Amino acid sequence: MGFQTGLSGLDSASQSLDIIGNNISNAGTVGFKSSTAIFSDVYANSLSGAGTGPIGIGSKVAEVQQQFTQGNINTTNNPLDIAINGNGFFEVQNNGSTYYTRNGQFQQNSTGSIVTADNMQLLGYPANASGSIVGSTPVPLQISNAQLAPSVTSTLTANLNLSSSATVPATGVFNPADPTSYNNSTSADIYDSLGNAHPVTFFFIKTAVAGKWAVQATVDGTAATNVNLGAGAGNPINLQFNSSGAMTTAMPISPVQFTIGGGAASPLSLSMDLTGSTQFGAPFGVNSLSQNGFASGQLSGFNIGGDGLIVGTYTNGQTKNLGQIALATFANPQGLQPQGGSNWAATSASGLAVVGAPGSGSSGVLQSSALEQSNVDLTSELVNLITAQRNYQANAQTIKAQDTVLQTLVNIN
Repeated sequence: MGFQTGLSGLDSASQSLDIIGNNISNAGTVGFKSSTAIFSDVYANSLSGAGTGPIGIGSKVAEVQQQFTQGNINTTNNPLDIAINGNGFFEVQNNGSTYYTRNGQFQQNSTGSIVTADNMQLLGYPANASGSIVGSTPVPLQISNAQLAPSVTSTLTANLNLSSSATVPATGVFNPADPTSYNNSTSADIYDSLGNAHPVTFFFIKTAVAGKWAVQATVDGTAATNVNLGAGAGNPINLQFNSSGAMTTAMPISPVQFTIGGGAASPLSLSMDLTGSTQFGAPFGVNSLSQNGFASGQLSGFNIGGDGLIVGTYTNGQTKNLGQIALATFANPQGLQPQGGSNWAATSASGLAVVGAPGSGSSGVLQSSALEQSNVDLTSELVNLITAQRNYQANAQTIKAQDTVLQTLVNIN
């Protein structure tokens, strides 16, 4: 019996040394989670299940328990290095099989897919053509390098002040080439359906009627003959202000039709919104001027937010959602089965994966350009190593002592 007890102790101590050694060897592995040996005692039972002996017959490793505590997060210079701060696992896929990992060292392959070093594809929610996230079943994420399609300008918004001290122009007929035929002007680029920019200039003309201003326009430097302002070509838009300087003309103004060449859709219909514009005694000034169109653009970079959104930045100054990384959580993470390569597989013990956006439910949040380090505490592991070694030596001594006792019996004459 003593030999069996000692052998079971040696086996338990040996397995403990293996676990500690594995922890130490992975102290530098990104996303690694340490393990601990859970021991239990062993007692002999009869075949009927009764009559347990009061003296044990050794020990065994009942379970190797994984420790899913948070590892330290270190920053990097790679936007595809992603750390999870809190609960959850990245979902990765290989040949149709889904695995889970805390190792956020990702990269792009030749097709733009986000993959691990083992070429497993990162799963998440795709974005449609308009950049809206499609919250369906997670699919392999891909960052497309396709050009961002242009968007035609439909609205021009401006906030300005027309000076109440201005005088009515001496020249009674508007001429964009004659500065004496208008009081002030401002310009902006608008975009057609092909993404071509067209400079549009608006001219402001004070009239003899109190608080009333006329607005004329040109496109591509061409006079107002090809611009339909309300009632017909060359007819101005009228703005009315009250005695307090506030504009009383309803906004937005009915769309202005511009004739556009170069193969783009024509005419271009532009709605003007001058809400908040005033007629005060101060000099003419444009407080803000914007329009909602843009030219085509090439992807110049991207960033990943704490909610997992991958936002692309384009050369035309626009941004667009390219996808969203998903995270999986489990009721019992200790039930996950290690697969090597910093990957785990779900089991009946772990429960089903609950997949959602980072920051939702019990999921943690993401940190881009950062990596979660191994949660191995080297100081504790080295102390555990000494303890396990002592346990191994002590069990070896029980076998040696039992051998001495048997040798004594054999030598009795």
